[in-house]
Amino acid sequence: MQERRVVNDTLGPAGPFSTAVVGGGLVFVSGLSGAVEDGKLSGSDIQSQARRVLDRLRAILEQAGSSLGGVASVQVYLRRADDFEAMNAIYRQYFTEAPPARTTVVTALGEGALVAMSAVAVPLGAPREVLHPAGWIKSPRPYSYIVRAGHLVFLAGLVSRRGNDDAVVPGSVALQTRTILDNAGVLLKTAGLSYEHVVAARVFIGDDSLFEMMNEEYSRYFTSQPPARATAVTGLMGSEAMVEITLVASAAAKQVLGAAVSPSLPLSSAVRTGGLVYLSGVLGNTEANARDVAAQTREVVARIRRTLDAAGLSFTHVVDNTIYLPDLAHQRPVDDILHETFPADPPSRTAVGAQLVTRTGLIEMMMTAAG
Repeated sequence: MQERRVVNDTLGPAGPFSTAVVGGGLVFVSGLSGAVEDGKLSGSDIQSQARRVLDRLRAILEQAGSSLGGVASVQVYLRRADDFEAMNAIYRQYFTEAPPARTTVVTALGEGALVAMSAVAVPLGAPREVLHPAGWIKSPRPYSYIVRAGHLVFLAGLVSRRGNDDAVVPGSVALQTRTILDNAGVLLKTAGLSYEHVVAARVFIGDDSLFEMMNEEYSRYFTSQPPARATAVTGLMGSEAMVEITLVASAAAKQVLGAAVSPSLPLSSAVRTGGLVYLSGVLGNTEANARDVAAQTREVVARIRRTLDAAGLSFTHVVDNTIYLPDLAHQRPVDDILHETFPADPPSRTAVGAQLVTRTGLIEMMMTAAG
């Protein structure tokens, strides 16, 4: 396993994060925009920005000792759902064979940005294999359903569709969640795994009113030692979609860390597998700080520190950080606190505008650590 190291592209980070971090046997790439050398965006259209994002991704992966062919998973954040097909047209040019698993949602982005992408890749020479479930058609979109990278298995973001013909399965959020997780079970079985091997999950719902129904159905699939999880409210691809779920599973030993979050929440504070620790998304809202993003951020950091302590780790071990902000104008006070939290060699980071399931929450962070 490689020693943790940071890699930055020629633009350099504009905040308390690194462009990419190598650690835990993987390369974690921050959410990249279509920025160019002068700090401006490469253009005002989705095609030019998507091309610039993917060019940056290729370059930073090469600096980090990987390549586009080593990418296991990509998260795509679009400002507008209408740009999905145009983005895909560019994306296909970069991932022509055995593409990575991928999740695409609609969020607010920095000023002028139409798309951002983050990625997880394996180093050159490390095992990486695309799998496909029997009886399923090939995805008509440019991603694979399952990518195995060593002991880890990355699933694409799943919406409510049938695997055999890709037809939409409409209905309630409970039905859609059930369809998604039944399909996830097929994908996991294809990789020789099951629900008990899932170590991390990201759930995206179209409206916060759907959370309880989604959560109730989700809990039927993860009855003990549930994965770390974060849930955000975002736009989804397709007018019928109410929920999208992406999972990471592991064939290595799984250890749940920390106390149960809540009897009604089927998630673990953190899960260790191999050389990685996946932490659940953490909010910091209390009765006293409902309108204070700085206070909530400090509370988030304190709660994450306790979880890392329980794992025998510290913030120096963090390799990746995903931040959901209902208001992107809050980025500056958040960054001020993260500069204190990560004074040197900070993790990769993706920060997007997304609503939280708790309306008084002003920030949520989901971290991954190596060690």
